[in-house]
Amino acid sequence: MVATAVVAAGVGALVSGSPLVLAALTVAGSAYLVWLGLGMFRNPSVPEAGVAAVEGSWARQLLKGAGISGLNPKVFLLFLALLPQFTSPDNSWPVAGQIVALGLVHVASCAVIYTGVGASARVVLRTRPTAARAVTRVSGAAMMVIGVFLLLEQLIHWYS
Repeated sequence: MVATAVVAAGVGALVSGSPLVLAALTVAGSAYLVWLGLGMFRNPSVPEAGVAAVEGSWARQLLKGAGISGLNPKVFLLFLALLPQFTSPDNSWPVAGQIVALGLVHVASCAVIYTGVGASARVVLRTRPTAARAVTRVSGAAMMVIGVFLLLEQLIHWYS
């Protein structure tokens, strides 16, 4: 929702036009991904059958998700490149309003899909703790690899 608001307000265009801001967001986001991935790899959480998962408060989970999404400049660039294509300046709604509506449709569809996938995975993995541990470690390793790749990509871009 934040990415939608940023693009609708025109900030996405400003950020995409500033290589230094994009680089800073990429480096910060990459470092955060590596840090999260390392934590997942070292201490994999394993849901247990009949036990409610308590991985921190809702506020903490919200902040964690916002950090992951907010430090990903590719989300802003994707929205900046994608959403305006589906708007029309001749429409009775202002373009910013159209972008917000499209962004909300995207958020709603992601919420449905991710909730279904997450709930299904939790049900399956609660009965298979070894598989849950492996999935968590593989996810953590993937986050670290992606974070390092993004950092290297940024370094290569700036030094070439």
